[in-house]
Formats: sequence, C-alpha cells, structure tokens
Amino acid sequence: MSLEGKSIAIITSQVGVEKVELTSPREAIISAGGRAVHAAPASDDVQSMVGDVDKDETFAPDATIADLSVDDFDAVVIPGGTVNADTLRLDDTALGFIKAFAAAGKPIAAICHGPWALVETGLTRGKTLTSYPSLRTDIVNAGGQWVDETVKHCTAEGFDLITSRNPDDLEAFNATIVDVVGQR
Repeated sequence: MSLEGKSIAIITSQVGVEKVELTSPREAIISAGGRAVHAAPASDDVQSMVGDVDKDETFAPDATIADLSVDDFDAVVIPGGTVNADTLRLDDTALGFIKAFAAAGKPIAAICHGPWALVETGLTRGKTLTSYPSLRTDIVNAGGQWVDETVKHCTAEGFDLITSRNPDDLEAFNATIVDVVGQR
C-alpha cells in the first residue's frame, strides 16, 4: 500500500516519548511514500526514552502542534512513553488537535501509553481498543472496551482508531496505519 500524497502528523510532548514508538512509525510512513510531520507543544528538542527509564537521543520537532491544522493531514499518530502520554493529556492544544481528527472522520493511531490522551478527550467511549495493560481500567472507565491484541482497528463512532500495546507490536501497528490511511 502506498501513502503517496498522504501526510501524517506524529505528536509528542517535549519529554518521555518512547524512542522507537516515534521513529518506527515515522520510518514506515516515509518508506510507504508518505510525509511524516513530528510536532510537539514547543519547538524545543524532544527527549526520547528507552524502556521509559533510560534517556536516549533528542529530536527536533518539525513544527509545534499549535501550528498544525487537521485539514493538512490524513491521520495522526500518538506514540507512547508514560511521561509523554501523561504530559500530552494535560495539553489542551494537543487534545484539541486529536479531537479535530475524530470530528473530521480521520484516522487516529495510538500505541502503548498513547491512548491516555484518547481517554482524556473522551474518544474511547464506544470504541474497542488496546494499549499498555496498565491503561485498561482508565479505558473501561472512560467508556471503551479494552482488548489484549497486537493491533486493534476500530471503525465505530465515525472515525478509524488504530491501537497497539507496546513496541513489540510496532510492525503490525505500522502496517495497519499504512493500510488504513493508504485506502482513504
């Protein structure tokens, strides 16, 4: 499947993103011919982590989330990392950007702790999704149905939601993003 002519935003906070959950989807999007734009709340470098505890390299975001418009993108990806996801769920600009994708009927993809932002927006209500297991109670309490699957693609509630549990699921997560966005 080709992503030729497609643009996908990848949003993170400034700190705590799980490195491979940022880099692997970005590489998959670009390899499929798409454009990947990494955005964060500020233009400062983003500190990545490995295993949520070890600092790794930093990444300069391509843009700030506030500078982006949902109209310019075909989908949004929300990587995990506990601190990353917990910080994003407190950022009104990021939450508004995510909600705009759902309102426009555009795909949202989230992996590991990334679905925490979806809990905060109310977008898990009526959806079946997966995540890192510690989010299960939050997702259920927010009206979602949690499943333990490598990747879950749910089309209920008017938008595509693609979720995965952890970095071990990245191959399936990336393939599903490319497939779903490529068919639109």
